[in-house]
Amino acid sequence: MADPVIWLEPPSNLQLNEDEVHLWKADLDPVSENISALFNLLDEGEQNRAKRFVFERDKNRFTAARGILRQLLGRYINCSAKEVKFSVGPSGKPALCDNSQLRFNLSHSEGLVLYALSLGRELGVDVESQIRESTDREIVEQYFSAKQQAEFLALDPALQKAAFYLGWTRKEAYLKARGEGLQAKLKNFDVSLSPEQPAVLRSDDAARWELYSFCPKLGFVATLVVEKGKCNFRHWEWREGGTVLR
Repeated sequence: MADPVIWLEPPSNLQLNEDEVHLWKADLDPVSENISALFNLLDEGEQNRAKRFVFERDKNRFTAARGILRQLLGRYINCSAKEVKFSVGPSGKPALCDNSQLRFNLSHSEGLVLYALSLGRELGVDVESQIRESTDREIVEQYFSAKQQAEFLALDPALQKAAFYLGWTRKEAYLKARGEGLQAKLKNFDVSLSPEQPAVLRSDDAARWELYSFCPKLGFVATLVVEKGKCNFRHWEWREGGTVLR
């Protein structure tokens, strides 16, 4: 994997152009002191979901991820965070109710959350913490095709951990871009695994998509899948206090 992405402070006059994808990074744990304000930004359904978490840390991370999302979307569509209205696709992918051209997706792992936004192009993002010391062969056997399993086992053992996370995030991001969940047949398509090779998707609709794998932060792996076309990336960091709670 390449070095971690450099995340910049966003401009005050934030604007998303058609040839851009904006990626945002936020740390979920430092905002816990403002968790009550973030909780109040959520709608009733989101608040009920938050309350169902058994552990306080998980509840706070969910609340922060959704509260920050509302603030970000509010900036792009020029409304307050509480006025943002979501619809949900058949497989649970969220979208904006107003049929806006704005597309978005989010993923969080441990205390890190990523948001991806574009205009008119479907996308999906997935991030995973590499906290596990070893890969789970049962996961590889269950979710990777026979071809991918063979590719994985042929790799130098020193590369297998990175390959596992690359493969998993690429599969997840692809399914999220298509608006499908893990109920989709993960063995029906392949992605490249080797950290030393370019990201490749092998599926019936591979010509539709581009894959970008990157290191959002030391100890994490992420992949963005977006519909093909000219694409300039902007990497912004959300910081508590940098966006006004509304």
